[in-house]
Amino acid sequence: MTTVVSDRGVGPLLRGWREQRRLSQLELALRADSSARHISFVETGRARPSEEMVLRLAEHLDVPVRERNVLLLAAGYAPRYQESTLDDPRLETLREGIDQLLRGYDPYPALVVDGAYTVVAANESIGVLLSDVAEHLLVPPLNAMRITLHPEGLAPRIRNLREWRGHLLAQMERQIALSRSEQLRGLYEEVAAYPLPEGTADPDDREDPQPYPYFALPLRIEHDGRVLSFVSSISTFNTPMDVTVAELAIETLLPADPETVAYLRSLKG
Repeated sequence: MTTVVSDRGVGPLLRGWREQRRLSQLELALRADSSARHISFVETGRARPSEEMVLRLAEHLDVPVRERNVLLLAAGYAPRYQESTLDDPRLETLREGIDQLLRGYDPYPALVVDGAYTVVAANESIGVLLSDVAEHLLVPPLNAMRITLHPEGLAPRIRNLREWRGHLLAQMERQIALSRSEQLRGLYEEVAAYPLPEGTADPDDREDPQPYPYFALPLRIEHDGRVLSFVSSISTFNTPMDVTVAELAIETLLPADPETVAYLRSLKG
């Protein structure tokens, strides 16, 4: 994902973020320790905000780190946040920590994705879920959403596909609203258009009704003649100062029943 520099001034950009967050100028001013008059002047171009003010407004508008650089550039300032590649030497400690976390989570599946759901790291147990996935979906760079929802991916083996698909699409919609990423919107339109595999049941018509854990919707997926059940947990980094790090998400799949636990442990001997 690349940062696109807008040819619009910082004022209209800030107004767009404020309106998207459904805040009045007065509400934003109170949060940012400013005045509604100054916010109005900034949005209309009558006042140029300081670098500190741009960052303060971006913080209170929950603007993603990548887009904060766009705001700074539009206001005439240098970007504040670097965008490193994952193989950058300065991220060595981060990579080592992620690798250790993924290995430590075995025998349960875990992976790391970027802001467009490209898989950047995964542990060996992810392979349990990828059996029978079409080879063209496993050609790097792998995309977690494509692999999950494509008719030649995991979709035919997901027993509660309608529910899980609805959960994933709603998750993407929230991210698009937050980040306004055109790349993510394009991915959403692609995977939302995938046809459901033939014979996909409605939630009320499941042949294997099973109580779901009260705390989360599980992913229930067929594997080698059995149904494995997982609950997904997603972690991100607090207060990142690098665009790449800000967009990383670590997804861990926690077994949702004793049978899944026993089976995954048996695979590791």
